[in-house]
Amino acid sequence: MGGRRAGKGRPADGGADEGVLRLRAIGLEPGQRVRFRRRAGERWSQGTAARVEKDGSIGLVDAKGAARAIPTERLEVCSPGPRGGVRWEALADVAARQEQLGLFRPDASPAPPRRR
Repeated sequence: MGGRRAGKGRPADGGADEGVLRLRAIGLEPGQRVRFRRRAGERWSQGTAARVEKDGSIGLVDAKGAARAIPTERLEVCSPGPRGGVRWEALADVAARQEQLGLFRPDASPAPPRRR
């Protein structure tokens, strides 16, 4: 029959694997536009984010359709600027901001009130 092996179905969480969940945890969505440099001083190439690899690099698909694993320090994320234009930010800055936003989420348990 088909080429699928037993046990190779969708993950139990509705289709997102661990790499995609880790990608969302740092503030990226699968398919989001990114740009990268393979080496320092090289020109920027564009691609789309796909997942976080096991070694911590970001898995992406470049403009030619090739899969790449790029270290986070060589990656920038496309985000809207203050006046609606395109702005490129280092992934480390986006991830740091995402970590800090977790402190202000309403689902986090509030600190107990202090007694006076």
